Amino acid sequence: MFTGIIEEVGTVTAVHPGARSSRLTIGARKVLEGTKVGDSICTSGVCLTVTSLTGSTFTADVMAETMRRTKLGTLTVGSPVNLERALCLNTRLGGHIVSGHIDGTGTITAMEREDNAVWVTVEADSHLLRYIIPKGSIAIDGISLTVANVTDHDFQVSIIPHTGEETTLLCQQIGSLVNLECDMIGKYVEKLLGLSAPKEAPKPTLTAEFLAQHGFL
Repeated sequence: MFTGIIEEVGTVTAVHPGARSSRLTIGARKVLEGTKVGDSICTSGVCLTVTSLTGSTFTADVMAETMRRTKLGTLTVGSPVNLERALCLNTRLGGHIVSGHIDGTGTITAMEREDNAVWVTVEADSHLLRYIIPKGSIAIDGISLTVANVTDHDFQVSIIPHTGEETTLLCQQIGSLVNLECDMIGKYVEKLLGLSAPKEAPKPTLTAEFLAQHGFL
């Protein structure tokens, strides 16, 4: 579990592609402190398990399902990535509850400065937007952000200078893919209320048997 408060920006130092999977090696410093093989590191929003370590890098395997659902397949040597270690229960939750399990990707369509902040607009599919609400939380490439506006095809967040300086978000270009993780609370509520279950077609009540019982046949 993570909070979406990025600890540092790392750099991809090696990519070893498989048939539909990949193995990434990432250069870092702060997130390696106290980290051991088997620990989780949120990498641009994706929870990855550390499989090996050096003094300045960690390596993680990326399975085919993760490649399909995220933008990790677009990473190349030199790509910057947002990094966060799993949270400890004795630390403050400065962001929101982030699992590192990506719901899908979005596309940056606009970046506009307003005084000291930058408005970022992200286009996303309707099956993601249904869980995104104004003033709610969203994780973009692992960054915990507050949603400012939502339409039927996109949403906006406002990036303060500190977030811009400490993450990769403002290094992106118009048209860049970003990993999106919606707030899990809405998904749980939908599931528990049965709102996501396919609705059965109503069964006809007027049947031949019914008519016969009431003297019409």
